[in-house]
Amino acid sequence: MRHAHEVGKVREAEQALMAALPEGELMRRAARGLAAVCAPIPPRAYGSRVVLLVGSGDNGGDTLFAGAWLARRGAGVEAILAGSKTHEQGLRALRAAGGRVTADEAVIDAADLVIDGLVGIGGHGGLREPYARLAERTAASAAVVVACDVPSGVDASTGEVEGVAITADVTVTFGTYKPGLFVDPGARYAGVVELIDIGLGPRLPEPDVVAPHSEDIRPPRPSPESDKYRRGVLGLIAGSEQFTGAAVLAAGGAVRGGAGMVRFASVRPAVDLVRQRWPETVTTVLEAGDVADVGSLVGRVQAWVVGPGIGTDERAEALVAAALGSDLPVLVDADGLTVLARRRDLLRRTAPTVLTPHAGELARLIGADREAIEARRLEHVREAAAELSAIVLLKGSTTLVAQTGRPVHVNPTGTPWLATAGTGDVLSGLTGAFLASGMPPLDAATAGAYLHGLAARFAVAPHDRPGEGQAPISAYDVITALPRAFRTLSGDTTWAGPG
Repeated sequence: MRHAHEVGKVREAEQALMAALPEGELMRRAARGLAAVCAPIPPRAYGSRVVLLVGSGDNGGDTLFAGAWLARRGAGVEAILAGSKTHEQGLRALRAAGGRVTADEAVIDAADLVIDGLVGIGGHGGLREPYARLAERTAASAAVVVACDVPSGVDASTGEVEGVAITADVTVTFGTYKPGLFVDPGARYAGVVELIDIGLGPRLPEPDVVAPHSEDIRPPRPSPESDKYRRGVLGLIAGSEQFTGAAVLAAGGAVRGGAGMVRFASVRPAVDLVRQRWPETVTTVLEAGDVADVGSLVGRVQAWVVGPGIGTDERAEALVAAALGSDLPVLVDADGLTVLARRRDLLRRTAPTVLTPHAGELARLIGADREAIEARRLEHVREAAAELSAIVLLKGSTTLVAQTGRPVHVNPTGTPWLATAGTGDVLSGLTGAFLASGMPPLDAATAGAYLHGLAARFAVAPHDRPGEGQAPISAYDVITALPRAFRTLSGDTTWAGPG
């Protein structure tokens, strides 16, 4: 896992470390790491044109020292001092190395490399002048942009961006990752994130946000003693006469997700289609009077998924109530979330509940504004998990999974190509398969999001060859690519995976 800490915790760790080090050593460590990442970026270090955007804080000092290191190796380094004050030792080091100070902002236009040291991790709110003007000019240049610790204008703790911000190609962050580098909108400004170890590790508490590596994703594997019941039986309630496709896609996600058995229940048109496409499912046709007794009709299961395509009428409400009335883990998605927006009392249960909303569905659930949720995703997913007493998987540009009392999990595999009808239904079935297997709900939701995003990436660019173009995908393409996504976990190409 990549661990990220909010600014307050980083500051405390820095203070504790600085008390044990010679004066200035922490800044020297950061500057050396920044310079080491920057050095290979221009076509050649000697003679390259480097512009430093220098603010008033310690980031400005880091940038000046890094600029001095590059100047000693033959780069032409010019610093724009944009802050109300300047780190004097860093400025002396730059000048001693042959760098110079300029007030001519046009040097940005011809730069090979721009290092952003305007605002550090303590910055909040939009960039003020002249910082905003420098950010806009940098965005218009052809230079490679490296941000020091966090792109200026991005809130390091939350990822919020108000107005203009530096758009970096690379962000060099120190000591620990910052949540704003993982969570949109801030993550879109960060580019490739490089972590420099400056010795904070032993002084850092539990992280606020984590982002998994492939080795952290461990869906269950069958053992020699496994049978279909031990692997997990998922109860799936999806589809309606109007929305039959959601049922087929959710069932496909569950089958390809490795469920030992999928027990599917719905109206006859949806059952007929699921039976044709996924004959391994065990199906039950629900007549008008069967809704309240769906559990006994379907048979024994280890977890439920309810919601995709079921509609939002009284019948749908009864189906959601039946699933949530059980003592099993339940995942609620799509139409089921719309039902819960008016029947939040159904969430009063002791068994685990996983909710998988997009921003609009979460807005209805918690009575918030959709745009506010998109702007402050981390804040709202935490609040929703606490308010709804559930694990909340907030779908979107960066999918977040929150459980009260645990670090928020950020999925790193997402792609905008997933913004197409039906992919959420696939995610529901896939995550439901993991719930039925006995995975802890937070881990099941994290694994579901990770593999779902990975499968979409494989579906978009299936050939893995330079020059191969990307093509639009459908939800069914994601299902088809799931076995390949499983096989790539931890580089294990010998495991065929489900499907």
